[in-house]
Amino acid sequence: MARWCYRHRLVVLLLWVGALFGLGFAATTAGTDYANVFSLPNTDSKRAYDQMEKAFPNSAGDTDTVVWKVDAGTVRDASVRSRIQPVLDEIAAMKGVGQVAGPYQGERGAAQISRNGRIAYAQITFAEQANAVPKDLVQKVVDTAQGAERSGLQVELGGQAIQRVQEPPTGLAEMVGILAAAVVLFLAFGSLFAMLLPIGIAIFGVGTGLFSTQLLSHSTAIPDLAPLLATLIGLGVGIDYALFIVTRHRRGILRGLAPEESAVVALNTSGRAVLFAGGTVCIALAGMLVTNLRFLDGVVIGTSLTVVFSVLAATTLLPALLGVLGTRVLSRRQRRKLAQQGPEPERASGAAARWSMNVQRRPRTIAALALVVMAILAIPVLSLHLGATDQGNDDATTTTRKAYDLLAEGFGPGFNGPLQVVVTGGDTGTLVKNIGGTSGVAAVAALPPANGVTVIQVVPTTSPQSTKTDQLIDTLRDRVIPDAGVTAHVGGVTAVSKDFATITGDRLPYFVATIIGLGFLLLLIAFRSLVVPLTAALMNLIAAAASFGVLVAIFQWGWGLSLLGLGKEGPINAFLPVIMLSLLFGLSMDYQVFLVSRMHEEWVHTKDNARAVRVGLAETGRVINSAALIMVCVFLAFVLSGDSGAAMAGVGLAAAVALDAFILRTALVPAAMHLLGDSNWWLPAGLDKRLPHLAVEPAEAPSESAAPVAGGASVVHGFVRDAEGGPVDGAVLTLLTKGGRELDRVTSLADGSYIVSVPAPGTYLLSATARSYGARARHVVVTDEPLVHDVELAEGEVDADAVN
Repeated sequence: MARWCYRHRLVVLLLWVGALFGLGFAATTAGTDYANVFSLPNTDSKRAYDQMEKAFPNSAGDTDTVVWKVDAGTVRDASVRSRIQPVLDEIAAMKGVGQVAGPYQGERGAAQISRNGRIAYAQITFAEQANAVPKDLVQKVVDTAQGAERSGLQVELGGQAIQRVQEPPTGLAEMVGILAAAVVLFLAFGSLFAMLLPIGIAIFGVGTGLFSTQLLSHSTAIPDLAPLLATLIGLGVGIDYALFIVTRHRRGILRGLAPEESAVVALNTSGRAVLFAGGTVCIALAGMLVTNLRFLDGVVIGTSLTVVFSVLAATTLLPALLGVLGTRVLSRRQRRKLAQQGPEPERASGAAARWSMNVQRRPRTIAALALVVMAILAIPVLSLHLGATDQGNDDATTTTRKAYDLLAEGFGPGFNGPLQVVVTGGDTGTLVKNIGGTSGVAAVAALPPANGVTVIQVVPTTSPQSTKTDQLIDTLRDRVIPDAGVTAHVGGVTAVSKDFATITGDRLPYFVATIIGLGFLLLLIAFRSLVVPLTAALMNLIAAAASFGVLVAIFQWGWGLSLLGLGKEGPINAFLPVIMLSLLFGLSMDYQVFLVSRMHEEWVHTKDNARAVRVGLAETGRVINSAALIMVCVFLAFVLSGDSGAAMAGVGLAAAVALDAFILRTALVPAAMHLLGDSNWWLPAGLDKRLPHLAVEPAEAPSESAAPVAGGASVVHGFVRDAEGGPVDGAVLTLLTKGGRELDRVTSLADGSYIVSVPAPGTYLLSATARSYGARARHVVVTDEPLVHDVELAEGEVDADAVN
């Protein structure tokens, strides 16, 4: 497939461009129909919501708040009222605004003024839900309301619709993430074209995935959170997958392979690992279905589609683009060096090789240090508190945060998250009296009944995010309502958040067990080992604990929040563990696959565990760290998204990827594998026979002309001569397997003689290159006897076999 895509590159490129623009045109024409179907079946808050929907079917529009405060006097003063009331009337007359309920309208309005008379609020009900309200209308409301401000009169606005106009421009986070990734790629490759390849693959993968998700939103319920998370994961895996393949391709060209053959080898090795890694990510994402939280189904669809398209782009579009670029995938310096000095030997060098040797020498020390670091980072997770962030967690400079604080100051901290007790039968008066006498209740009021349903508004004395508010909800459900002998349910945003956190906590163990179990089976089949998947599962749990510890320290304890500009500390969003664990397990499996697949490839050929671990880490450590650095940049950029949930997920995933790549995969995993020795690759014989064969790395192709003969090592020897028969001194001869793996490399002597060692009988590829001469490549069939093979090099001519 890689060879076909390479040779038919224009066809492949046109197909992908057509798919991107075709899906984009269709999605733009159809529009979006994202639906935030948030359903918690068999919960008390869901029953309360269902009853309210029947009783008040027309209260569907988003309700936002205008809050004002005076420094002197009261809000009832004529000078204040004369500035505020005309503004409220103007807002009420705007098209798209249903009604405005102000504090100057009778007895009910009087309740919207604080006890000291210095703070008041008005409620603005739009005709549609927050996501459907036009931003220009919301901005007009904000500008009109804040136009009433003067010295001594502060006006702020809060609500979901208002929050939308505070968000940064759409695409800002994505652009910042791509630019940061471009810088890392350029530093890693030193080539503009090589830098653009992974970014282009990510754009095609994310673009087609998002447009497909947008079209699917018309036929299935997909929340508006799905595109944001799909972009988050799509950019990360799209760039990383292309990075792994391009790195292998560049290495192949530098060691003397023709661009086409190098691309084929890269796709047949790293491309297989990409395909496998993409499958593990999708399986980890599908683990969210176990939670039975229906709104996550759409998230699974959107993110999985984007990952699938990213994998397809990396395995089909990328080889086509490699064909377009040819050797320009190398930097100018590398191309010049290749032309002048010939192919360079394939050997790991630099910091990665030195670190790999250090891990082999001191596995116990390095493993112990890595475990201590991860354990310390995991300590905060013991105080994890799941809940829901609200506008009280916004940045202190935003109008929504200021409005939230003003309401809390004037009407108590619980005013921003009132509870709604929905009564469908029994003595409402007795229930109101009992609720009013309950500890933790600041105010209680029954609204006029409708269709046999009465709603009691309960304002707690504590904030919506306080654990004491959760305890009040339990008290109302377990004691107060049963004692009153009525049929009632406790609802409202605060109660929904509590129920969601409870359900998530209860189902999290099943979810974690599912994705760990599926990942274990995949790695078991791929690497034919019991220890490797067990190690991977343990490392995933360590990474999850440490990353959530970092998340708790930042967002729950508030460490560094002001530096990040992320507002005020609060609970961890209840939906975040499910989504973050899915992404974390998928991404960490990526690194495990890329690291261990190279180790396994070396183990299969040498049966030397120490060498396999050392070579695998030395050759993949640098690219894994580069890929992780890119992901960290992409994830951290989502702090700029303006969405608190996306910011929390971005910081959490950035921490998880950094810890996973820089500590676990490059330190703890190889150190543990050195300590475990050959038992890393142990698999009971009976199980080995029953498992299907699914190799991440390619099997060596058998000879077409002759079957391999049983026997030991042998050699190929002969002379390298020019067209006139003279010896060629300094020619580089490389023996490779048919899969492209280098086995031996030598330089011809002054008389042109050479000798390369062959590990076993079979068919191999022997290539010869020398300065000022064209390349030559031939398949050689080696038996158990030494093979004499002379090579003739001609000036300026390139052998067709060397190209193919």
